[in-house]
Amino acid sequence: MRNENVRVRFAPSPTGPLHIGGVRTTLFNYLFARKNNGKFLLRIEDTDQTRYVPGAEDYIIESLKWCNLEVDEGVGVGGPYGPYRQSERKEIYHKYAQELIDKGFAYYAFDTPEELNAMRERLKELKSENQQYNAETRGEMRNSLSLPKEEVKRLMEEGIPFVIRLKVPENETIHLSDIVYGEIDFQSSQLDDKILYKSDGMPTYHLANVVDDHLMKISHVIRGSEWINSTPTHILLYKYLGWEDELPVFAHMPLTLKPSGKGKLSKRDGIAGGFPVFPIEWKNPETGEIYSGYRESGYFTDAFINILALLGWNPGEDKEIMSMDEMISLFSLERIGKSGSRFDPEKAKWFNHQYLIAKTDDELAKLYLQILEDKGIKTEFNFVKRICGLIKERANFVEDFWEQSFFFFQSPESYDAKIVKKKWKENTPQILRELSERLENIDEFVAPNIEKVIKDYLSEKNLGMGQVMNVIRLSLVGSNKGPDLFLIIELLGKEEAIRRIKSAIEKIESN
Repeated sequence: MRNENVRVRFAPSPTGPLHIGGVRTTLFNYLFARKNNGKFLLRIEDTDQTRYVPGAEDYIIESLKWCNLEVDEGVGVGGPYGPYRQSERKEIYHKYAQELIDKGFAYYAFDTPEELNAMRERLKELKSENQQYNAETRGEMRNSLSLPKEEVKRLMEEGIPFVIRLKVPENETIHLSDIVYGEIDFQSSQLDDKILYKSDGMPTYHLANVVDDHLMKISHVIRGSEWINSTPTHILLYKYLGWEDELPVFAHMPLTLKPSGKGKLSKRDGIAGGFPVFPIEWKNPETGEIYSGYRESGYFTDAFINILALLGWNPGEDKEIMSMDEMISLFSLERIGKSGSRFDPEKAKWFNHQYLIAKTDDELAKLYLQILEDKGIKTEFNFVKRICGLIKERANFVEDFWEQSFFFFQSPESYDAKIVKKKWKENTPQILRELSERLENIDEFVAPNIEKVIKDYLSEKNLGMGQVMNVIRLSLVGSNKGPDLFLIIELLGKEEAIRRIKSAIEKIESN
């Protein structure tokens, strides 16, 4: 029987940055492991050395750390079933490839690229629906099934390049019971004789993946739906290696789709739509191109994880904002849907906004202070804390705070021309001078007192709110931006507020 202990793995190839679809796969594995008190493994599948990208492995590890997806066992952590990097396990795979040869479930193939192309072209000319290296074509190719034993021995002794192929049976139904997609039958006649071992001495994904999942006692294989068509090959390998009773449970997840809902989400979609598709920033080591990540775009880790969790998974409750602990308690593979999940960049911003406004003003002030320091602005923590409380409802990211509050830290250098033209009247300077005098006489300079003084003045002079409030805001901010006007005046302080009003009169009148 299959090992009852839940053991799952995320097994990326270091061929580039980790796409958010890959992070979602990792997350679902992680949630399932934690829900079942199991183990979450990280295995690096680097058997395809031609596609290896320097820095990709470190990028994957750093991404998982930022996402707070803690690895229990694997690369960077260690464990009892290592090594966890496939390039360090070559001898293990060779042993099982040889076992398949000895049992008659695999064979040596010596075909050159030219011979393979000729076979496919011939099948095209015959209008064959299946142009594969399989039970129908293998007898016409150069392999250990079609060649005499002496010829095979000679070719191997001479060092002629060869691969090892799986010998797929001719007419057999291969059954997959998938938690997400249900019961699926595959006909072996539609499968090709997959290469298991390459001429460079490295195994292919198919052999290495199955061998490692078995030896590492993986109980559940949770991966993207693009791997469904590879699964019958893997099921055959389990059977041929004598591990049929230890076959893992399979759960294939639907694709993460473009914002339009048409097609798989790609890097190009992010570039075109102005949103990231990677968890953290990636710099292409070959071209030097830099691609933004969610971390650098100002997303909170918790918000990012929350976004991904709901791409294809339904928690079964009418709620969207969930902590990691809540996700773990609610998670089940049975609640993963079959349909692809459309990624909505605007909804992603909404999630981040929800996490932002849930943070305390103290937490936000610490983050905003760093931004202000980077701009060379030194100020008091409590002052910044009050500003954060005023503006956080207007922001999706902490980086938005500057746009919403810059006027607290610097005087206007110019004034919105449209507002000046519409609101600045002949009597405006006189009104502002008189208001300044009244502000000067306020003893306790707080918003309620400021509001009362200004409103009393408007009532006394029979002036409309819109007639005056807009020009006060214009004088203090330079535009019509900002939160409650009376709180702006309080936070600026009596001296600074009056100075800005007088400065605005002088600059606008001089123009």
